[in-house]
Amino acid sequence: MRRRRRTSKARPNRTSVRKLAMIEMPPLKFAQANGIRMGYYEAGPVTDKPPVVLCHGWPELAFSWRHQIKALSEAGIRVIAPDQRGYGATDRPEPVEAYDMEHLTGDLVGLLDHLAIEKAIFVGHDWGGFVVWQMPLRHPARVAGVVGVNTPHWDRAPMDPIALFRQRFGDQMYIVQFQDPAREPDRIFGSRVEQTFDAFMRKPLLRPAAKSEEAPIAGVGASSKTNLAFPQMIAAYDAKVDPRTPILSADEKKVFVDTFTTTGFTGGINWYRNFTRNWERSKGLDHHITVPSLMIMAENDAVLPPSAADGMERLVADLEKYLVKDSGHWTQQEKPEEVSAVLIEWRRRRFG
Repeated sequence: MRRRRRTSKARPNRTSVRKLAMIEMPPLKFAQANGIRMGYYEAGPVTDKPPVVLCHGWPELAFSWRHQIKALSEAGIRVIAPDQRGYGATDRPEPVEAYDMEHLTGDLVGLLDHLAIEKAIFVGHDWGGFVVWQMPLRHPARVAGVVGVNTPHWDRAPMDPIALFRQRFGDQMYIVQFQDPAREPDRIFGSRVEQTFDAFMRKPLLRPAAKSEEAPIAGVGASSKTNLAFPQMIAAYDAKVDPRTPILSADEKKVFVDTFTTTGFTGGINWYRNFTRNWERSKGLDHHITVPSLMIMAENDAVLPPSAADGMERLVADLEKYLVKDSGHWTQQEKPEEVSAVLIEWRRRRFG
């Protein structure tokens, strides 16, 4: 008990969430993985190989994959979806450095070890996409295939990414703000949890220009670079005047709101606080990928538009691409049937 109290905050009580979500989610399980306790959900036949591991982004949970967990498992595919480090039912270590790419990929290896799985197909959306594209670079023996949902695979940046963001978007850009050691963005989101999910989890109002810096960000709605100041946007947000369509039912939104009210946002934001560290420590890492790979793009995602995947073929030798039309950033929740069908078809065709 003393060790856990030193390395992580109190764990959330998931009882109400599990009761609310039990129709859509399998039972919550736990694994000791890479020095933390990780909460995860598992469905489908345990004899199916290679299993599919679904990795969420920010600010999300394993619950974001509820539709795919159901569809893939019913199709006879073993599927595993963790709450990743800093999120939901999984531990939230205090040190910022505990959220670097070595830890995030190591957690997935630890989960495979716990489940006695040799190799898996890793599917990642948003920040989860960055992690899964790193898996074949850092742990090639454990990776059968990779799927990026909205998030492409890029080569190492030519300079510190935070410096690049600051240079291109200014100090108010949300990722630059997330570097604040006083954690003011964490406080803003944490004091307005329902506002945060009301604002983020909606379909985009208009189709953004694919390469425009002025486009709506993550379907948030306004059309200027101030859009990138997410903390300030959330602080001023009023759902009553937002014309965009929510993508979550009231019960689904309650899962996110209840969980993040308990856990706060610092764990997930700490992933962003390792951009510079990850860039520094990736020097010399070969970014070429040879395992079967799939890039699922969303037509109307302004944060990660389809154009962001241009040129991936140079780094990913065995790559297929699929475009989900009329979807914004939250693709697996906006277009769940289509995303599930694409995953099932690709998995069967490439792996049997």
